[in-house]
Amino acid sequence: MTTATRTARHPSILLTLWRSTVGKKAVMAVSGLVMLLYLVAHMLGNLKVFFGPEDINGYAAWLRTLGQPFLGHEWFLWIARVGLLAAVVLHGVAAYQLSRRDLAARPSKYAHQRRRASYATRTMRWGGVILALFIVWHVLDLTTLTVNPNAEHGKPYQNIVASFGTWYGCTIYIVAMLAVGLHVRHGFWSAAQTLGANNARRDRALKLTADGLALLLTAGFLSVPVAVMTGVVS
Repeated sequence: MTTATRTARHPSILLTLWRSTVGKKAVMAVSGLVMLLYLVAHMLGNLKVFFGPEDINGYAAWLRTLGQPFLGHEWFLWIARVGLLAAVVLHGVAAYQLSRRDLAARPSKYAHQRRRASYATRTMRWGGVILALFIVWHVLDLTTLTVNPNAEHGKPYQNIVASFGTWYGCTIYIVAMLAVGLHVRHGFWSAAQTLGANNARRDRALKLTADGLALLLTAGFLSVPVAVMTGVVS
């Protein structure tokens, strides 16, 4: 028996895990937590806009040199971007495949019993679509500066003001951040269940944590466009 034949008959542990429903849920949970950590760090970085141009522009410049001299210029940013992209792709693919399995296995006669679960599922599904589209816009807006009016390379403060100085820039961002809040709220609770962190004693605390995180992130992210629109940041 050749090595290829043995491999075909006995898939690797990782492949077996990925093909299973439990494995896909675990991938969704872990990748979701990675993205949650990124969101918290990104929000804290965004809030530096309230301390003026020098503070946030200096922070952006520091990120480009993080890890030097071991890492090259902007290497840390690219490593983080690749890792985040991998988490987003794995999360999205696992969510899609689980959704297809759920639809295939769901008996129609029990539809009325699954109304609450279906609401959460629809919220996560459409929230994920909105966020995927927003990520493309956000990269074009504040990373490549392709769609940002009056953009200046290396000056995130000025670019934030330029983006949120437009009605469409604010509208897109606000809708996306509301979707983030709902996604985090449902996703955190779902991840806790998947990873076995929940039980009768912890459920209330986990639900409060999910609500608190969702509210904190939504308020933190929305404070920036609101500040630009009201002239607090200009």
